Amino acid sequence: MSPWIAVVPTVIRHIVRSPVRCGLTVVGIAVAMFLFTSVEAMRQGVHEATVARAEDATLVVYRENRFCPFSSRLPQFYGDRIERIDGVRSVVPMQVLVSNCRASLDVVTFRGVPAEGLRDSIGADSEIVGGSIEDWSRRSDAALVGEALAARRGIRIGDRFSAAGITVFVAGILRSDRAQDRNVAWVGLPFLQESMRRGGSGGIVTQFSVTVDDPARIEEIAEAIDAAFEHDEHPTSTWPEKAFTGRAARDVVALVGFAGWVGRGALVAVLALVANAIVLAMRDRVRDHAVLRTLGWSGPLLAWMVLLEGAVLGLIGGALGAGLAAGVAGWGRFSMAMEGVNIEIATDPRIAAIGTVIAVGLGLVAGAVPALRAATGGIVTGLRAA
Repeated sequence: MSPWIAVVPTVIRHIVRSPVRCGLTVVGIAVAMFLFTSVEAMRQGVHEATVARAEDATLVVYRENRFCPFSSRLPQFYGDRIERIDGVRSVVPMQVLVSNCRASLDVVTFRGVPAEGLRDSIGADSEIVGGSIEDWSRRSDAALVGEALAARRGIRIGDRFSAAGITVFVAGILRSDRAQDRNVAWVGLPFLQESMRRGGSGGIVTQFSVTVDDPARIEEIAEAIDAAFEHDEHPTSTWPEKAFTGRAARDVVALVGFAGWVGRGALVAVLALVANAIVLAMRDRVRDHAVLRTLGWSGPLLAWMVLLEGAVLGLIGGALGAGLAAGVAGWGRFSMAMEGVNIEIATDPRIAAIGTVIAVGLGLVAGAVPALRAATGGIVTGLRAA
């Protein structure tokens, strides 16, 4: 067996012999990596929700100089005029009702759409679990609830669900690749218009969801829509869907950007914790290393033992912290909402894996200097150490 592998049991014994010091180090690394992985999950969620792709072909038409859905009111007949604009494939009028317009981790969002516009709104890649569009169409108060919202609120098919002053019947659970759809409840447009205290008995909507024929012309078509209503009583502001999400959730985006510094600080803490643990351990093993040198152990092999100890501490603490963060995110299905848009905290297991690898790398870096000292230490000096 290669001596580089044969030293692994020795490294493990060194760690086990110092349970308090190594245990506290592992706990500290786990806490730091929990913070780092959580921040990275938030950043990934923001990236997925706000960064446009070349194939994006959806526009959001909103009332100009309005932000919260409560304040955006557009005549529903605008949809016919928008549909006649060159390059527009389809237009879906949408009424939006939120339980809280401020930034929050638990917001219920209702989106009212016409029955004929539901399929265009939820997208062809979505799947209705345990129900169907036909079931949704049979009742005026029926709702298709996104799977993330259903998981957070413990909602099942057949339940009656109340929020934001209205009560709906859950006709199905919607599974989708889009974070926005996973965190809303889709209801009939007439039902939501009638149920809202504001908005009258119909004819007024919050926004229009517009699909264009050519994604390359999305900015051009957005300008054409706004120009068409520029001098009307209700001028519009049209944005690509991802840009609209980033604009509406700008405070959340800024908060996550600041949290990135917390994540970087967590990495520095991991480096410091591992370095401190290894330095203390090396002070106790000066004579042990000198004895091993007299038995024929080479300097590079001693250095490898020190580096391996740092990597093992990083691996254990990193796996615990990153795994716990991934588990909490997956269990809680958290979503940061503001002004009717949702940014879901990512649950991608690759984030936890990357966090663990980073912790191992930091463990190797932290052990570099002590490893060099162990490799170059003199035998006589080590044997004379107290």
